[in-house]
This record gives sequence, structure tokens and C-alpha cells, in this order.
Amino acid sequence: MEEVVIENLFNGEGEVQVEAARDLSKLSSKQRQKLAERGVIEPLILMLHSQDYDAIEAALFALLSLAFGSERNKIRIRKSGAIPVLLSLLQCQSEALIELTVAALLILSSCTANKLAIASHGVIQHLVEFLNGDYAGDPNNMNSSISMRAKLDVIATLHNLSTCHQIIPLIVSSGVPFSLLQQIHNSEKSSELVEKIMGLLENVVSLSETALCETASSGGSIRALVETVEDGSPQCKEHAVGILLLICQSCRERYRGLILREGVMPGLLQLSVDGTWRAKNAARELLLLLRDCSSYGSSSEQPNHELIEQIMQEIDAGENVEGTTLRLVEEMIAKLST
Repeated sequence: MEEVVIENLFNGEGEVQVEAARDLSKLSSKQRQKLAERGVIEPLILMLHSQDYDAIEAALFALLSLAFGSERNKIRIRKSGAIPVLLSLLQCQSEALIELTVAALLILSSCTANKLAIASHGVIQHLVEFLNGDYAGDPNNMNSSISMRAKLDVIATLHNLSTCHQIIPLIVSSGVPFSLLQQIHNSEKSSELVEKIMGLLENVVSLSETALCETASSGGSIRALVETVEDGSPQCKEHAVGILLLICQSCRERYRGLILREGVMPGLLQLSVDGTWRAKNAARELLLLLRDCSSYGSSSEQPNHELIEQIMQEIDAGENVEGTTLRLVEEMIAKLST
């Protein structure tokens, strides 16, 4: 079988080559590794240039099977010139091929040795345009309605690249924070997409002061983060409160009032009691930064401020937080909601 696959990939044409690529995907991991060492990646890359849908699909599946679980093959595929071809395939009119193409970029970007090289091909800007739905500036391009699977893989690819600190400035200059915020505005706050976006955004703003400033100053961003603290999944809430904490820490006097005016207190107080371990800590730390409410609201709201102070004293004491503090939080939320 292995010899037939090699012969047909290198010397076959049309359907013979397509079948060989399909057969490669069915081989064991050990067999695929042997074929990679014998150079089958090169003819598969050439198949990606075909105008035939079946040939491209078979080649993509074969390359994905070779890359899966093998850092060496991920490097070989990248060095064989796969990245520019994959970027060109993002412009095709087949949703299935687009999903396979993004999946290929995702798996190749998971290899540490590939990240800088992938970024150097302009992948980040292409992915941002793709995510925004205006890839190649073509308003009629079908990417304006790309599948959720493709969106999730784009976010995951960007996240892979963001773990290489040298790439962060390029990620920021390519408009990733703004694009992510737009996706948050237009998506259900408890969705898997927002969860992945929040994770990427927190990673980027924690490593880039520029990205943090852009996120904090972008219209509606603080409101979107507060809404996510209230309505997101546990992981969404954890990332959202982490970002709000970074924003407040960056310039407390500038952002403290803006965060308070978006009505963060009910969600933040609740999160300080029943969030994930990391979310609780971030929520309590943010509450400490927001606790001086004397300059906000009227004198009639002073009892609320006193109750907030009582809650903060409970949190500071660190004793029976899940009991007494939960009761106080519920009382506080009820007051803030009236």
C-alpha cells in the first residue's frame, strides 16, 4: 500500500493521485510518518494549486493527517510552501474547503517552531480580514457568513500565535483587539465563540499596553465586558473580569468611574462569591480598586455604599466568605436592582 501511494502521488494524474491522497489519510501514524520522510508532502502541496475541488480536499485531508501529532511534519509542511497556498484557498467559494484550510492553519500554528514563520507570511492580517467578513476587500465574498467552526478555528489560530511574545506587536497592529471586540458586541455573551475570544483578548492585553489602551478606549468595550461578567459562561466571566481588572490597574483614576457607571457591581459582587477560583480572586481585587464610591451617586445612595464596604470587610477578613458574604451580596444586588 505504501509503495502504491508514493508511486501514484508522484507520478499519477487526476483521479489516481486523488485516490492516493485519500489512501494516505487511512494509513497508520507510523506508515504516514514513513511516507513523510520519503517526500510525499511536496506532491500534496502541488495538489493544492489544482482547480479541482476533489484534489484540493484530498490533499488537505492528507496534509492534516500527516501533521496530526507530529511536530516534525508540521515543520516540513510549512517549509514546503504550504502557507501562501493556504492563504489563497481562503478566497475560494467552498465552505468545506475554507474550514479545512483554516483547520490546517490551526494545526500548523500549534507548532512553536512555525509561529514566527507563519506570522511573517501575513497570516494574522488575513485572518483578521477573514474574521471581519471583508477578506480581500470583496463585499460579495462568502466569508461574510463563515461557519462557526471556521470562526472558532481562526480564533484558536490567533491564540496559538499570540503565545509567541515576539508576534504580539504584529497582532496588535493588525487590528486584532478591535476585531475581537466587534465579535463580542455581535455575539451571545455565553457562547463558545465569546469564550474563546475573551481568552485571546485577555492574553493579548496582558502582554501589550497598546492593546490594553485600545481595548479600554474602544466605544462600548467596557459595557460589553460588564455584560459578559453578568451573562457569560463561567470561563467568559473569568476572562472578562480579568480584562476589567487589567484596565482598572492600568489607570485607576481614568477607568474606575467608567467601569462603575456601566453597572458592574451586581455581577462583580456575585462573581466574588460563586465564580471560578481565578474569577473570584480577580473580582475581589477589582472590588478593592472600585470600593471608594463616595464620589459617585447621590447622598441617598449612601446606605448602598455602606453595604458595599461591609461586604468588602468580609472579603478582606477572608472568613466565611461563602456564607455571610453571599447573604450580603444578595442583599446588595437586590438594592442595586431597585
